[in-house]
Amino acid sequence: MLLIIFVILLIMIFAGLPIILAMGLVGLAGFLTTPQLVLPLFPQKMFTTLDSFSLLALPYFILAGELMAKGGISRKLVDFATIVVGHLRGSLAHANIVASMAFAGISGSSTADTSAIGGVLIPAMKEQGYKPGYAAAITATSSTIGAIIPPSMTIIVYGALANVSIGGLFLGGIIPGFLVGAALMSVVYVQSRNAVKYPEMQGRGRFHLKAALRSLVAVWSALLAPLIIVGGILGGIFTATEAGVVACVYSFLVSVVFYRTIKLSDLPQILLSAALTTAMVAGIIGIAGSFGWLLAYLNFNRMLLTSIMSLTSEPLLVFAMLVFAMLILTMFIDSMAVLIIAVPIAVFIGQSLGIDQFQLGIALVMATQIGSTSPPVAVLLFVATSIAQCRYADTIRYVWPFIFAEIAILALVMLFPPIAAAIPQWVFG
Repeated sequence: MLLIIFVILLIMIFAGLPIILAMGLVGLAGFLTTPQLVLPLFPQKMFTTLDSFSLLALPYFILAGELMAKGGISRKLVDFATIVVGHLRGSLAHANIVASMAFAGISGSSTADTSAIGGVLIPAMKEQGYKPGYAAAITATSSTIGAIIPPSMTIIVYGALANVSIGGLFLGGIIPGFLVGAALMSVVYVQSRNAVKYPEMQGRGRFHLKAALRSLVAVWSALLAPLIIVGGILGGIFTATEAGVVACVYSFLVSVVFYRTIKLSDLPQILLSAALTTAMVAGIIGIAGSFGWLLAYLNFNRMLLTSIMSLTSEPLLVFAMLVFAMLILTMFIDSMAVLIIAVPIAVFIGQSLGIDQFQLGIALVMATQIGSTSPPVAVLLFVATSIAQCRYADTIRYVWPFIFAEIAILALVMLFPPIAAAIPQWVFG
């Protein structure tokens, strides 16, 4: 039964059927063909998955990201990042990474990060002689930080499904997120030393403190957003779910009152865009929730654990297998859908082997993001390639060093639990 389900699902996905429709049809067929189950259970499990207080944060953070993006905050962040790292070789490449790290604390979405930062920096990089494929590759890979540094929509979904503190996961993503940024900047630094292969990276400016301070004055309110969110959670002022509402109010005040880049007449379109995104994400979560429940009912979790334990009982090796499986799956299937289906299984196995819950969560989230930039089906690469107006093959050509750098940080998170677990354990005991 389980083998048939997975075969049919893969056939539908590779046939080009949308993932939400493929999972819905296969899940519905599974409920109909299982004698002990009745059809009304399918929609019931959908709503049960969505009936989570933690998931209430999702639409608020989506709306906050829309307000910040439409308010032109991305351009101000790019200008700030360019001034800060403009004295380095490959300054625009470094600025791309720094801007993604800053925007990650606002949008909470790697896709939004790719669109917002890429829309500003990719044309600028092309004007400075950067190859379009290279600009697209670094934009896509640096945008994965948007799902690691808090706030993160991917972490919200994971925390709700795994019944793990979202605030703790937010805190757990801080160090890995900055490590990913540092690793990507290290790759750029090494490449910039090769004047023959990367002549466009040889120019450099001078760091001007006054210019940096002026830019900081212009962008401080945007940079303050993640500090308010994380600080509020740390101080016990509000929960991670309530932080979404705070982020919405703050984004509204910054964009409408402080910067005045959004008019009240723009709000209906912004609300509609946020509602459509929320509906799409909620649809995937609901359908995948029912499908995941069916797998659990058919004892897939226990069967998988038994199969893995028959190969090895070493927790680190099992952990590596889980992360590797997540990475491979997200190379072919939408990362959110994979996460929703795999989280209950991964958490069940992780708890059985005593793997730290925050370490496991951050590692799995990182794996989904790396998979989203790895060919053949790399959503973030497609978005960045369309902005760069180049061939997909050109982007793939330059993406591998950045992917390997991210995998190296993922390996560090797996080998050293304190990287992801130290801050949440210090805060929550």
